[in-house]
Amino acid sequence: MEEEFCSLSNVLKTEKNKGLWSHVDAADVQDFSEAVVEKVLAFQKTHKSYRATPLRSLDALAGELGVSKIYVKDESYRFGLNAFKVMGGIYAIANCLAEKLGLPIEALSFEKLKTKKVREQIGDLTFISATDGNHGRGIAWIARELGLKSVIRMPKGSSQRRLESIQAEGADVAISDVNYDDTVRICEQMARENGYLMIQDTSWPGYEEIPLWIMQGYAAIAKEISDQLPEAPTHIFLQAGVGSYAGGISGYFLHKYPDAPPKIILVEPNQADCYFKSFEQKDGAMQSVGGDMATIMAGLACGEPNRAAYAFLSKYSYGALSCSDDVTALGMRIYGNPLRGDDQVISGESGAVTMGALYLLCAEAGFAADKNKLAIDDTSRILLISTEGDTDKQSYHDIVWKGRYPNLIGKSRDELNV
Repeated sequence: MEEEFCSLSNVLKTEKNKGLWSHVDAADVQDFSEAVVEKVLAFQKTHKSYRATPLRSLDALAGELGVSKIYVKDESYRFGLNAFKVMGGIYAIANCLAEKLGLPIEALSFEKLKTKKVREQIGDLTFISATDGNHGRGIAWIARELGLKSVIRMPKGSSQRRLESIQAEGADVAISDVNYDDTVRICEQMARENGYLMIQDTSWPGYEEIPLWIMQGYAAIAKEISDQLPEAPTHIFLQAGVGSYAGGISGYFLHKYPDAPPKIILVEPNQADCYFKSFEQKDGAMQSVGGDMATIMAGLACGEPNRAAYAFLSKYSYGALSCSDDVTALGMRIYGNPLRGDDQVISGESGAVTMGALYLLCAEAGFAADKNKLAIDDTSRILLISTEGDTDKQSYHDIVWKGRYPNLIGKSRDELNV
């Protein structure tokens, strides 16, 4: 047998979580109840640009892969910013300002926050955040709309095009010479030294409230999905990163379906797979990943989990997938070149990894055991969220048009001319 150039285990690895469940304790996810998330979404809807993003049903692909349904939430339409992140930032910032004003969030709207009277009460305020691009652009956009300032720092290796997008929103933005987690620490120090207000979706002791608000902001996406879905999903594939987005989405669905919860499957780049490595541990102890975390999935290049998110994701996630970059490149091409009858989705590097992983699980014989481990069959109704569009258009073209990061499964060295 010819040697495979890229072995299956180097492309995608599956780890089934050891902390499985058949019922969800409402206390674990009470911060994502229907009442809470309705309040969150009610505020987000006060922005004049709010629109629920589309939910696609890829029926032809579902038939091709042998599952009942594949639903995809397309976040490239979110507030004109081409990514989901602003949903967390807008709610967190509103809550911070509500506290300063001594008002409940229900008494505020985005337009009211822009009034001269509120601006005078708030005073001169600067937000700061670490980001690979999408979160920082959202924070900078909100700050500009409110007439406030923002300072954004990006980790080593960040895209110049994403920096320019943030700069266009009026932010003080620069790329650091350290990874994401260390860039967060730099921002935290700058916030303390300069009196900036930090808006970050990861938590540490003493910094838990704002990350929770951001998670609740993300949970509003799940509420939108629930309103759009004709039936409950059996599986939800979620990009992990620090876990705040996955926590917000899964928190809502776990609270909504406590007696028949969907299987939550976390998906990460293999250079930043802190949840996967945590699930590998016999005791499930939280693990961190260091180094440069060099991956094209920049939005997921986070090595330290959000502790609050980890507390219930480690309990209720069904499994985790660790993926090489060519998995998300495959997903980008599948979304961009749909089967006849399915809608096209323009999905970026961090948005498409769940699609690439699902395709491999269902279409490649070498992953049959992994597919069975995750209980995927012809009755499965699978929900994916494309979290970003082509936020770096040149990179998107290089991958989808020019074939950068080809999927190498099953190709011999001779076939690849290696």
